Amino acid sequence: MRIPTPLWLRGLKRYMPQSLLGRSLLIMLVPLVVVQLVALQMFYGSHQVIVSRRLAASIAGEIALTAELWQRYPSAEDRAWALNSAMEHQQLVTRFLPNAQLTRSGEDRSWTISGSLSAAMLERVQRPFAVDWNSDPDSVVIGVQMPGGVLETKAPRKRLYVSTIYLFVLWLVGSAALLFSVAALFMRNQVRALRRLAAAAEAFGMGRDHGPIKPEGAIEIRQAANAFNRMQSRVRRFLDQRTAMLAGVSHDLRTPLTRLRLALALLGSRPDLAEDAAEMEDDIAEMDRMIEGYLAFARGEGTELAREVDVSVILEDIASNARRAGADVALEPPRETVVLLRPDAIRRAITNLVDNASRHARHVFLTLRRPDPRGLEIMVDDDGPGIPAGERERVFRPFASGAKGGTGLGLTIARDIVHAHGGEITLEDSPKGGLRARIVLPV
Repeated sequence: MRIPTPLWLRGLKRYMPQSLLGRSLLIMLVPLVVVQLVALQMFYGSHQVIVSRRLAASIAGEIALTAELWQRYPSAEDRAWALNSAMEHQQLVTRFLPNAQLTRSGEDRSWTISGSLSAAMLERVQRPFAVDWNSDPDSVVIGVQMPGGVLETKAPRKRLYVSTIYLFVLWLVGSAALLFSVAALFMRNQVRALRRLAAAAEAFGMGRDHGPIKPEGAIEIRQAANAFNRMQSRVRRFLDQRTAMLAGVSHDLRTPLTRLRLALALLGSRPDLAEDAAEMEDDIAEMDRMIEGYLAFARGEGTELAREVDVSVILEDIASNARRAGADVALEPPRETVVLLRPDAIRRAITNLVDNASRHARHVFLTLRRPDPRGLEIMVDDDGPGIPAGERERVFRPFASGAKGGTGLGLTIARDIVHAHGGEITLEDSPKGGLRARIVLPV
């Protein structure tokens, strides 16, 4: 039984990087950050806390000593000496505020240093006290309630901090940034090799043969590039052999057809056989068209190289040829559209669609559109009876269309050519009342 994916996990996947480079960097970055945070917490949670407690205990002990001297020696000279000694030897500015009272409690534990100081004051002084962290940016003001007033001490903040924590954080951030930069540079080079391999495979599949690619990157990527080069070479060799074989088959099949045409020409001179000779000539012409269709289907236009051509010119030629053959083809005035493709193959695919439409409809409409900079659309509409939606996929199969006057390979050849260019061909309901064949090509 399949366990459904939680909603939070599906929501998280939407924000995850989709590229190999992004995911690889994320895989390296997350453990690196976790390790650095653990190291920081271990340092801050052990060494830093211990040092902070000891520094706070030192200040609390000095304040406790001053308070004890203040209470033990009540004479003005002794108390003045105690305050001067705190300033001279302990760097604590201390004064006595007669008849003053503390206004708030001193047990402030909102953060580590404050909590350590409050705990040390409770342990060492054992008198009511208050700690003020806000009134002086350079000092911490500590008040201790004494009989007859408040003993106020200003302790320098630097005596409570350890500067090494900033150096440690800087080292963590710097080392993490350096390691991540090196990893990002390395992964970028590896991914670049993969992208070149993918682009070469895509171009080869679309008939844009740029030759073998240079193996680069890691060993596995080099092995994939070498395997692709070997596959490319085998495919070229296979296409060359098949083209040579088909050329021989074409010659062998057309030779007897030529002899039959010559014999029929001689028979046509006899009045009693002229009608039979004309029917046989039509059969031979139909056989010739069928052979041409079979050979085109088997050949698949695979030997033609892609080049930059103006698709609008190709459509104008196709429409002109169809009109000369007696079809009513309307072409929406197209704009100049220069793209990289195999012109003869695309010409054959569109011609097959136009011929198929003209056999079933009175009017055919050709349209060229550029919906976006990366796509090209060619539409062939007609006003014929159309094809039911459930039968549209079946007619793309070889010999399954059952078209009158055709071989049953026109749509099959057209789809193979469009797919070889990395595009798609679909059959839809046409706004003209019949069928629409839509070709979408990447550019």
